[in-house]
Amino acid sequence: MNLSAITTWVNDRAGLEPLRALAHKKTVPLHRHSVWYYFGGMTLFLFAIQVGTGILLLLYYRPSAENAFESVQFIMTEVRFGWLVRSIHSWSANLMIATMFVHMFSAYLMKAYRPPRELTWVSGTLLLFIVLGFGFSGYLLPWNKLAFFATKVGTDIAGVVPGIGTFLLRFLRGGDEVTGATLTRFYGFHVAVLPALVTAILFVHLYFVQQRGMSVPPSLAGKPLQTMKFVPNFFLRDLMGWLLALGALAALAALFPWELGEKADAFASAPAGIKPEWFFVFMFQTLKYLPAKIGAVDGEVLGILAFGGGGLFWLLVPFLDRQSAQGKSSRWFTLIGILILLYIVGMTIVGYAE
Repeated sequence: MNLSAITTWVNDRAGLEPLRALAHKKTVPLHRHSVWYYFGGMTLFLFAIQVGTGILLLLYYRPSAENAFESVQFIMTEVRFGWLVRSIHSWSANLMIATMFVHMFSAYLMKAYRPPRELTWVSGTLLLFIVLGFGFSGYLLPWNKLAFFATKVGTDIAGVVPGIGTFLLRFLRGGDEVTGATLTRFYGFHVAVLPALVTAILFVHLYFVQQRGMSVPPSLAGKPLQTMKFVPNFFLRDLMGWLLALGALAALAALFPWELGEKADAFASAPAGIKPEWFFVFMFQTLKYLPAKIGAVDGEVLGILAFGGGGLFWLLVPFLDRQSAQGKSSRWFTLIGILILLYIVGMTIVGYAE
C-alpha cells in the first residue's frame, strides 16, 4: 500500500479534507515586520518539548517532601540521560516564557488586538498568565533550598492581597506554612490543573488565529501586500525557527546543566540575596523599593494591586484602545507598551545587578 492510498484511506474515515483545504488556502502577509510572526510557532514548539520531557520526568519523580529531592537526584545521576532531560525541560521552560513575552509585545506594538481579533488577544493573554503559573508551580518541585524559600516569599506576597489574601495563601500552601502539602498541591497544579487549562485555551487561541488570519500593522492596513502560502512556504520558515530554538536549547542544556542545589530545610536560614525566577524579578524588585507605608496603606498592598491592575489592563486592552478599534493611530497605547517593556527589562537588570 503506497502513501497516497494510506492518505486516501485516512481521509475517507477521518474527514480531513477541510483541514487540508484550509492549510493550502491560508496565506501569510509579507512585510518588514513579518519576522515577529515566527515567535508564536516557536513558543508552541517549546511547549511541545515541555510536554514530552515533563512526561519522561514524571516516570521517576515522587511528589513528597521526603522523596522529591532524592527522586530528582536519582534522575540526574542514575537514569540514563536523565540530567539532559531535566536540563532540557528547565531551559525550554525559560526559553518558552521568553519567546512568549516577545510574541505578546510584538503583537501589542503591531496592534494585533484590533477588531475582529479581540478574542485572539484575550486567549493569548490568558495563556501567558497560565504559563507564568507553570513557572511558579514547577520551581518548587525539586524541593531544594532556593525553591523552598522563593516559594515562601512568593506565597507571602499573595497573602497580602486585600480581602482574599489569607484564603489565597492557605489555598496555595495547603496550610499556613510551606510544607509537603504545598509540594503536593503545586505538583497537582503543574501536572493536572494547568495543563488542562492551557490545552483548552490553546485550542481556542489557535482556532481564532486560523479563523482571523495574521494581523498586519495599522500603517500597512488596506495597502496591497505580497503574501505567501502557509503550506509549505511559511511552515518551512517556521520549521527553521524551531530548529534554531532546538539548537539553542541543546547548547544550553549540554553546556549549562540545570543544577539541583541543596535539599530544602524549613529550619535553615534563607539564602542571602534570594530571588524568584527571572520572569518575576521585576515584580519582586518593585515591591522591595516600595516604602512600608504610602499614606495610610501598606506599600506592598498597593504594589500588588498595581500589578493586578496592570494584568487586567493587558487583558482588556482591545476594548480600551478605542482609536485602534476605529482604525486610527493610538500613540498613547504604543507609548504605554514601550514603557511597560522598558520597565520590565530595566527592573530585571537592576534586580540581578544588586
